[in-house]
Amino acid sequence: MEFLIVCPLAFIAGFVDAIAGGGGLISLPAFIFAGLPVHNAIATNKLASTMGTTIATIRYAVNGYMVKAFVVVGVACGLAGSFAGSNLALHTDDFAFKVIMLAILPFVAFFVLRTKSFDAFSKDELPRGKALAITAGVASVIGVYDGFYGPGTGTFLMIALTALAHQDVRTAAGTTKAINLTTNVTALVVFLVNGAVLLPLGLVAGAFNIAGNWLGARSFTKRGSSIARPVMLVVIVLFAVRLVFDLL
Repeated sequence: MEFLIVCPLAFIAGFVDAIAGGGGLISLPAFIFAGLPVHNAIATNKLASTMGTTIATIRYAVNGYMVKAFVVVGVACGLAGSFAGSNLALHTDDFAFKVIMLAILPFVAFFVLRTKSFDAFSKDELPRGKALAITAGVASVIGVYDGFYGPGTGTFLMIALTALAHQDVRTAAGTTKAINLTTNVTALVVFLVNGAVLLPLGLVAGAFNIAGNWLGARSFTKRGSSIARPVMLVVIVLFAVRLVFDLL
């Protein structure tokens, strides 16, 4: 029954995650609904999502969406943030954190609704040093969040990298995938060391997540930024519903 609940949703999560991030908003509840304790659900979801994100990252790299300087800085800072966040998650009650995220979401949704095209920010290109510094800050902060909780990480990275670092949507998508893969792998190692991952379920769900990520990345490369904005809005709504469900 666990496999029947988790695997189809892991496929859908992979598809959504490859386009605009936020696949964890679909896959993490699936593990919880299947009856896993919260810490095991978060840890096993990390295994599945890491497998899928690896495929999407490779595809984005092959399509030339990754700018080396942004990726190197983002990966280094994301790794440090995720390591801190995942260790914090093992020892912290996350109620207050979820309340804060729920308060922030309406502002994020308003921003996405107001912005017709995220490529508009890239027209006002920042000096390379400033763009790299902002990318480092974004990767560090969101890396902590991904290690601590996770769902919506890709969406938040996409929004921050386009709006704050003024990366174009394709570059932001490539940078997002590289950072997200790094934060996933870092958190996964911490969870594996602490014995929180259910390997059989995680590996099978990961295979379904890979299939979804492959199709999602293919859709993004064909349709570009036009598909990112509506998916982001759906992810934000799902995230809000998920947080309310958790808090109640």
